[in-house]
Amino acid sequence: MKSNHARRAIWRKAMAPWVTLAALAAPSVSLATEGALGRQITGTNVQPNAGIVSPEPIWAVNFAEIYLDGKVGGSREVPVGGRTSLGLDGQVAFTLATVLKTWDTGPGRWNFASSFTLPYVWTKVDSKFNGPGGRTVGQSDTASNLFDLYFSPIIAGYHFSETSHMALSLNIWAPTGKYNANDMANPSLNNWTFIPQVAYTKIFPESGFQLDTVAGVQFYTRNNATDYRNAPIFSLDVMGRKKFSNGVSAGLILGTMQQMGRDKGPTADRLNGFQGRDWALGPIVTYDTKLADKRSLSLSLRWVPTISSTNRLDSTSTVMGTATLVF
Repeated sequence: MKSNHARRAIWRKAMAPWVTLAALAAPSVSLATEGALGRQITGTNVQPNAGIVSPEPIWAVNFAEIYLDGKVGGSREVPVGGRTSLGLDGQVAFTLATVLKTWDTGPGRWNFASSFTLPYVWTKVDSKFNGPGGRTVGQSDTASNLFDLYFSPIIAGYHFSETSHMALSLNIWAPTGKYNANDMANPSLNNWTFIPQVAYTKIFPESGFQLDTVAGVQFYTRNNATDYRNAPIFSLDVMGRKKFSNGVSAGLILGTMQQMGRDKGPTADRLNGFQGRDWALGPIVTYDTKLADKRSLSLSLRWVPTISSTNRLDSTSTVMGTATLVF
């Protein structure tokens, strides 16, 4: 049986130079199930080393940019702004700054961390509504402002072995952004969202292959301005990567969102609950390098287009780039 000191030394060597990004994964955010998407964008939740919480106290800063351009076909009604539109085109760009701190909890298999994210959003929504005389009227709306705050008060990591790790977290969205029920584009969802989440990382040192997966359930409170209550949503993202000796890795991401029941409220009832689901699949490329004074830098770029969608935004241009500094 290895000592705790020896185990930590092995972990430091195994994880260098990218030293855990556990739950630092820049949170994905968008319109809402009420607007055909939700708090998370399929395929953007999993990050390299998602299941690893550092056995040593560190600070990590992550900057992320997410862009999505999606639509729901014009023959399908979509709940938005307390009304139902005939189809929906949505463009969303997020800039997110996340700070993560892992705590000095001493030797052992359990380690703990906390994180906080400040998001900024630009969004544009185009839709069509039934107007006077049965005519179809097109409307467009744009918003740009600070989005709802996101934080993870506790992230608990458990190390099964040097190559097998798990992280448990509770992630919370607070409705701090501006919201107007008469607008189609809003820098807030106007509800609290609680997301218990489990992440797992398996490292295969001999082959240079690594598997990361993240699963969670999104629980939404009611939007009091529109009397709309999103049903819980189950999410699962799986990423497999091949790592090379020069710090580059390349892999594939498969993700899904599955709504666990029907939405509630007058608008949702008219649409038979507006229950949605989708799948996304796409590549990811990462680069990790050591810097001076035990710091490290990690970069990543992914493209995760929708391959199947029902009652959720269908996008072929979901792109996410991240930069993480660990010190």
